[in-house]
Amino acid sequence: MTTNGTNGALPAQGLAGETIAAIAQAQTISADEIALYDRQIRLWGVKAQEKLRTANILLISMKALANEVAKNLVLAGIGSLTIVDHELVSPDDLCSQFFITDDDVGKNRADAAAPHIRKLNPRVTLHVDQQDIRLKPQEFFGQFSLIIATDLDFETLNTVNAAARLSNRPFYAAGTHGFYGYIFADLISHDFVIEREKSNVPTIVPKIETATRTITASTTKEESGGKTIELVTKRELYSPLLLANSSPLPLEYVNNRRRLRQVTPLLTCLKALWEYQKIVSGTLPSHSHADLELFTTLATEKHRELQLPPESLRSDFLRRFLQNLGSEIAPVTAFLGGQLAQDVINVLGQREQPIQNLLLFDGEESRGPVYALHPIFPTLDAAAVPAPAAAPTTAPAPVLDTPSQVPPVVPVDAAQQVTAEIPQIPQFDGFSAPAVQPVPEIPHTTPAPLVDNAIEQPVQPVPSAQPGQSGEPTAEVPQAAPVPNMSQAPPAQQEDGSTQPMQTDQ
Repeated sequence: MTTNGTNGALPAQGLAGETIAAIAQAQTISADEIALYDRQIRLWGVKAQEKLRTANILLISMKALANEVAKNLVLAGIGSLTIVDHELVSPDDLCSQFFITDDDVGKNRADAAAPHIRKLNPRVTLHVDQQDIRLKPQEFFGQFSLIIATDLDFETLNTVNAAARLSNRPFYAAGTHGFYGYIFADLISHDFVIEREKSNVPTIVPKIETATRTITASTTKEESGGKTIELVTKRELYSPLLLANSSPLPLEYVNNRRRLRQVTPLLTCLKALWEYQKIVSGTLPSHSHADLELFTTLATEKHRELQLPPESLRSDFLRRFLQNLGSEIAPVTAFLGGQLAQDVINVLGQREQPIQNLLLFDGEESRGPVYALHPIFPTLDAAAVPAPAAAPTTAPAPVLDTPSQVPPVVPVDAAQQVTAEIPQIPQFDGFSAPAVQPVPEIPHTTPAPLVDNAIEQPVQPVPSAQPGQSGEPTAEVPQAAPVPNMSQAPPAQQEDGSTQPMQTDQ
């Protein structure tokens, strides 16, 4: 094969050839690397590939999911990979891990996988560390470009996440349990570029798109054919795992019942599992009655904290989730490992929107929703709540916590009857109770039950005032007027003032 005389580069033909020639002339990537990574260079560009080849990544725990992540990152051409695992290969690992064989049982998992990883791409520098990650000092994490922790308990994930934040390093946590899995990202503050064809609507800079994402810059470039491409730089802010675990769903879910019903119960179960591991020092629930009862209680509490409808947490899903704990299924680890490696490549190359911030995967339903969990709690705007009507002898109407509450009976002064219109009850979570209307006075009648939201609550009559100690007669307080019951006809009043039920045609 002949070359064009430029650092041994391949002949330049068309735009792709010009790109390859430019790389070779810059002497940043060798001709062999150009030939090896040609397709992905065409996909994500030269700058992204250059950032990949200088990246130093830490990968913790070499189980099935980490096998997939290591394979994808090494084949993509990262600069260096350090794998840390202090555990030994067990017979159970042979079912879903392709870097080990029967002869590796009893060996360290990182050591057993290292030769096979090196064969994938000899250009990648591979380091093996057999020390427990929990014994590493905080300074250890500062030497890496990015940190990935897989299949660890909640407390260990929090420890590594805290060390990564102190070192200002992006952090990923991931794990699988049979058909279920997750990916969590804490990139602290991450800038990335979106390329799109320029539209007629100008991009506003700066602009807050969401509670965590902001547009920080916008530039344009001209491509062949007269097409104008806009390069929009955005910044995403992230929360650590400890805060995300105790954070509510975004407001667009909380204020929408339809979306709440669509939230996967896997989110509840994962939060319950992490809470369980905090209580029992990192272990998984067994099949004992005590463990199952504790996990079910935690799942119910987490489901309520997320304000999810009770019917969406079914016993059959809880049973399936518990049965899958601790197991590894190759197709699930392959999907999550590919998704995680793809997101890492995008983050290193600062291209495309990264995961924000928790991705859940349900292999039984083939769903992979992403939820942005941050300590942003809904607040009630005090200025939007109308003040109760002022009355000299009437207690103010209380603020209702839920629309289904009924205001208590307001005491009325015996010497003066106060008639005041009760203001509209403020809205909560997208629902509001109807305004209470003044009731006309109808003396000498028995109160009828009040129907409110299909829950009958009888209105108690106001008792007559007791005579004072002076012996002077005291005026009686008019009884509260009843609200007509729509389920039956109102009573008919006789000439002597008594009442009897009205006869209706059957």
